Parts: sequence; structure tokens; C-alpha cells
Amino acid sequence: MAGRIFVNGRHGQDGMGRIFAAMRLLLPGVALLLLSGCAILRDFGPSVHAEAMGPGEYIAMKRGDILTADELSTATQQTLRVVGLDEGACTTTPSAACMQALADVEGIADERRLAALAELWTQQAIALTPSDAEPTTDAQLGAWLESARHAYAYLFFSGRAPGERAFEDRQTQVRDYYNYAVQRAASGMFVRWQRTRGLPGAETGAPAQTIVDPSGPGSEFDQAPPPTLRLAGWTVHTDMSGIRMPDGVALPRELVPASALSFAGLRSVYRRDGFGAEVVAVMGDDPVTGTTPAGRHADRPGGEDGPRRTRTRPRAFSEMPSPALTLLIRFPGDDADAVLATRELTISAHDPYREDAIELRGLRVPLAANYTAGYGLWLARSGFARQSLQTLFGRESGITRPHLYMMQPYDPDRRILLMIHGLASSPEAWVNVANEIMGDELLRNEFQIWQVYYPTNMPLVLNHAAIRRIVGDARQHFDPARTARASRETVLVGHSMGGVLARLMVSSADDQLWDWARTSYGLDDGRIERAGPRLERMLRFEPFPGVDRVIFIAAPHRGTAAAGTRLGRFIGRLVRLPLTVLEEIAELADGDDQPMPGEFAVPNSIDNLGADDPFVQAAADLPISPAVRYHSIIARADAGVPLEASDDGLVPYRSAHLPGSRSEKVITSGHSVQETAAAILEIRRILHRDLNERRGTP
Repeated sequence: MAGRIFVNGRHGQDGMGRIFAAMRLLLPGVALLLLSGCAILRDFGPSVHAEAMGPGEYIAMKRGDILTADELSTATQQTLRVVGLDEGACTTTPSAACMQALADVEGIADERRLAALAELWTQQAIALTPSDAEPTTDAQLGAWLESARHAYAYLFFSGRAPGERAFEDRQTQVRDYYNYAVQRAASGMFVRWQRTRGLPGAETGAPAQTIVDPSGPGSEFDQAPPPTLRLAGWTVHTDMSGIRMPDGVALPRELVPASALSFAGLRSVYRRDGFGAEVVAVMGDDPVTGTTPAGRHADRPGGEDGPRRTRTRPRAFSEMPSPALTLLIRFPGDDADAVLATRELTISAHDPYREDAIELRGLRVPLAANYTAGYGLWLARSGFARQSLQTLFGRESGITRPHLYMMQPYDPDRRILLMIHGLASSPEAWVNVANEIMGDELLRNEFQIWQVYYPTNMPLVLNHAAIRRIVGDARQHFDPARTARASRETVLVGHSMGGVLARLMVSSADDQLWDWARTSYGLDDGRIERAGPRLERMLRFEPFPGVDRVIFIAAPHRGTAAAGTRLGRFIGRLVRLPLTVLEEIAELADGDDQPMPGEFAVPNSIDNLGADDPFVQAAADLPISPAVRYHSIIARADAGVPLEASDDGLVPYRSAHLPGSRSEKVITSGHSVQETAAAILEIRRILHRDLNERRGTP
């Protein structure tokens, strides 16, 4: 019957049999589909899975690369996958064949290709170069130069101008590949060149190079690299026209990558992002701390020890022995193909204080800079802390005369900010003050910092005369006609005893100090006449020309009672004056070379700080030039003590206070107040106010 279903019986058995038979026929096909991973079956589930990503993972994916995460960036990995090079060595240590394959493949944009190649060459250069050594072999230098030129081609020859990619993370990564590659390649080429010259401190046994434009042999610092040389298969042109080397120096001793330095004791590292490698050019030993014992420079990259040098009497002023430089490598060519085909380059050096950008391919490109690294390295290697104490107590390795340090090569168009430290101190007293000023772009463009380092065991009258002389000599050397802005507009900053010296610099003395000398040392007219110009220079003077503003910091203008305490007298007895100073003062007092009489006592620096010291009393009454604007920064150790009765542990408020100050800032601090954040901010405020007044702005 139509429509009837037989559950039992023959008809039902035949239907089930037919079903089983069909299944037996289908099973092999189903199995085949499962084994082959048929897309039909995959359609039953999603082919893309979404997973949550935290902010750290997101930033790492966007910005992590071979320099920051020790693995290729996501962008480069994706490029390798797109062109089918994501298997094997291309993602670990790429070979030349791998990179050639990426260079030859079609179908991807030049920007993407060049960025990936720049990172792959950086990866290979890192793999070839030990982390504690400079790249000096042909293979090492070649890899770093390839990284630099592929990055250079990306930045300037890949279709879009750098400004069109200004907000792209990828451009920042590639710029970093260029900067780091230039840094490593330049330092390696410099070491290779040193080795061929046989210069002290350079290791031997390096591969030789051919100098196309050779210069004759000479001493360690008398010759710069030749204009053109052959190195690691490249023709290298050098351009040093962008910098001025310190007097008497044509060749740095070291090129230290700024990225290899970190500092304890500096609150901030000030730098400018941009194009180029930030390096420190170490010109030689400090001219005052002088002798370089074996092992002193263990902090240098590579740990090399400079030879021990003989101390010679230095000139009374010197430019920064480790200035900051920015290095560029440029490759000739009008398009990417020409840049990638050349075996020629030009390396140029630039002064970041004078140049903040360069013209390149019709674009104004900001230059990278590090304003802290050179200053920090100089202080780290200086030995000032020990030497300043040795000086105070008259030890043999102390100093006997002031020295003027210029924190950058002399610039006639920048005003001078002259800093004078205090008792038992050195330029280290200004470590964060100077760094913060150099880190302030407006102040950096306005001022060049000079620092006086003087023997703080000597009487104030001698140090004052000597400081006047060396600052005047430096001005005369660089600007004999006195027409430069640097000679006409100077700001003084003095801390503690340095504040007393700064006050003498802007004061005038007629007969006041002559009367002091007559009374204190019994100098009659005959002895004064025989002493002649030497006493005249020390005891009669006018305000130092060109100084128009002073900042006094914790300055004991009228001395301190602390010098007369038991501890002060004990320390005073330990202070020793140099024999040459004793002989000079004895000659001035006696009028001949006979030993000074027993009753003749020469005051040392501790004596001069006493509230009852005759010289300090006389100096405190000297008139300050009416053309000078001055400010006071005063410390008090206990904010709960009434201001008039307060002190900073050494200097009382009544001694540091100066009537007529344009401003007076009182800070709760000990005597070393100049290093506090509040004092540095006040110094910067005063200097900015100075700029505004000159510009006529409020």
C-alpha cells in the first residue's frame, strides 16, 4: 500500500541494508576529506581567532624591534611572510642570500622593502660584532654601513618625504637603525684609522687600510684623518668643517658612543631627537687632573687603559676635553638604486650647540644631540673630588693656581655664564646646575658655561687676582678686540666662598684694601713700593668689565662664626698653603727673599671665612658696581627658626643677605643648596628674567 512503512519484515531489512551499503561507499571519501584538510570542513569553524591584547603587548607589537626586543619587528616579520621568506635563517640570522632575495622580489613597496632590509642588516651587524668591542673587521663594518645606507635610502629615496611619515612608528624605527649604525660604524672606522697610525692606546694587529690622500707621520694629536681614505672596501670622505677642535688638537683620542654611557649623580640626561649619531669626542687627559694612572679609564668602552702621561704645566684655560658631536654618513646618488649601488660615503661631524638642523635632499632635517654625555664623562673621569681635598690640605697632587674650563668650544655669539665653586670643592659642585642649564634650549642658545677651578686653600686676595687674570687672558685669546658678545655680557654665579670671590669681581677697591694690608701685615711705604704692580693688582681694582648680573648662593659675605669654632680651628690647622705662595707672600711682605719673620702669619682660606677676619670685613664694605644686578639664594637648615637668626649649618642668614638684591630666595636646605631642585629652578628663573629684560618682554 502506498505510503505504508514496514518496520518489521523483509521490506524494512532491505531499506536498512541499502543505507549501510551507502555508508560503506561514503566512508572512504569522508576519510579522504578529513585527511586532506578540506576547506569545506574548515568552513564549519572560524579561520581567524581574536584574542585580547594588553597595552604593553600592543606597544611592543607596534614598536618592538631588533634594537629594543632582540628580535625583528612585527613589520619586518610580516614583510618576510608576504614574500615567503619567513622560514629558516631569514628570521634569526639573515644571510646575504636572504637579503638579496628580499631586495629582488617584486610586488612590495620600496618603503616596506627598504625598512625591512635596514633592520635585517642591523640584525646581522649585531650578530657579527661583540657587544664589548668596536666593529673593525671588514665584515662588521660592511654590515653596519649596509644598515645605514638602507635606512638612508628609506628616509630620503622611498617615495614619500620624511615629513609625510612624521607620525609613523616605522620611520622612527628606521631612523634609529640609521643613527645606531652610524654610531657603530664611525667608532669602528676611527679605531681602524688609529691602528694604521700606531697611535697610543690603539690595539695592534687590525686589518690595514689604504690612505688615498696620506699625510705625514706626526704626534698623537697633530693630524686629523685624511680627507679621503679606503676602508673595508669603501671610499670614505671626511668632512670636519662643521666643528672647531680645541686649540692644539686636530684628532680626538676616542669616539665614545653616547648610548654606551649612563650616569649616576646626574638627575637628567638632556638630548634632542633627530638625525645622526650622538658621540663624545675625548680629546685627551684633563689638563689639570693631568696624570692618567693605569686602569683609570676602566669605564671606557672596551675597558682599555690609556698610557700614563707626564704632567706638564697647563695653560690657565682650556676648552671642554670631551665635547659632544653629532655624526652623519651620507651616500651619493639621486635615487634609491644609485644609493644602494655605491661603495662611497661621506662622514661629517657637527657641533650640536651650533647646528640644530641641516639641509639634506632639499629638506631641513633636525640633528640629534646629547648635551649631557660629554659633560658627564668628563666629570666621571676627572678625579676632582679627591684632588680638591688634596688641594685644601696642601698635598702634592693638589693644584696651586686657578684653571678656567670652557664647557664647549668658544662661541663669540653666546654670553658667558661664569661659575665659581666654594671651599674644598671643584666643578663637580655644579654638576646638576650646569646640566640643567645646558638642557634648557633657550638658555643653551644664549649662554656658554665657563667654570673656574681654583685652590681653595689659598687666601681670597690671591685667588681673586688670579681668577681675574685667567678670565681676562681667555677673553684676550679668543677676542682680542673685545667686540664679541661673549666679552661684553657675562653673568657670574658663585657658591659659598665662590660667592665672596664673585662679589670681589664686581666691586671696586681704591685704598680700602691697601689700608687692610698696612694694618694686618705692617707694610710700610718702602715695602709697598718694592712690591710694585703685584700688590697693585691684588689690592686696587675696578669691577670686571662685561659682567652685568651676579647670582650669590649661600655666600658668607661677612664671614661665618663656624670658622672660629673648635672644629673650624681644627680644620684650619690642617690647611696648608703651597710653598710657592708662601714664598711670594713673604717676598711681598719683606721686600726681599729672606724668610718671613716668625710673627708674620699668612691667612688660609678657613681664616678668610671667619666673621672676624680683617680681609672679609674690608671686602664686605667694598662698593658693588651700580651697573650690576645681583640676586641672592640663601639656605636655612631649619625652617622653624626665625629667618634673621637662621643659618644653613655654616653661613648665617645675616652674612648671606645683601641689601639691594633684585631678588632673594630662601630655601630650606643645608649649605650645598646650589644642587637642590629649588635652587636650580631659581637660577633658571633669574636667567630667563635676564633674557626677557634684554628683549623688552615682561
